[in-house]
Amino acid sequence: MERNELYPVFLKVSNLHILIVGGGNVALEKLTFLLKSSPNAQVEMVSPMFREETIALANKFNIKMNVASYDASYLKGKHMAIATTDNVPVNEQVYHDCRAQQILVNVADNPPFCDFYMGGIVTKGNVKVAISTNGKSPTTAKRLRQFFEDVIPENIDDLVKNLNEYRKTIKGDFEEKVETLNEFTKGLVNKKNDR
Repeated sequence: MERNELYPVFLKVSNLHILIVGGGNVALEKLTFLLKSSPNAQVEMVSPMFREETIALANKFNIKMNVASYDASYLKGKHMAIATTDNVPVNEQVYHDCRAQQILVNVADNPPFCDFYMGGIVTKGNVKVAISTNGKSPTTAKRLRQFFEDVIPENIDDLVKNLNEYRKTIKGDFEEKVETLNEFTKGLVNKKNDR
């Protein structure tokens, strides 16, 4: 059976510099999801044209937009890049330029040209769940996202904050603290199963 070997990480994109190459529908989609999850993401864009909606969103979040054709100089100082153009050679050039400079890259809708995928995301306060289908089915990720949005309680953030405060008061070594918190939170899972 095939297995998803991706390693999930949660990036502090407010500390990273991201380049989006392209200004069409896909660029707007990637920018929208990125900013929805991380409003302080440091993003720069380059494209010969930008959709009006993209310009409006970029202006709202102070995203630097370069009306120009892509070249490798736009990667200077970047940690990751997302190529979204409908021009396959340009997207592949972004990929090769990034690989040469050890910059993480995602070429939209082209899994072999991706170091990472942008999966489905569920956020409830401090709790964030990321969903990956190994680049195989964005539709499945979307359905799973809807499912988790429904089953994760709205007050989960209160629980997390309260547990954080409670954790500070627990005495003992690491193992004892983990055991105490495990006992304390056991009911959370059981309650969800009783639905």
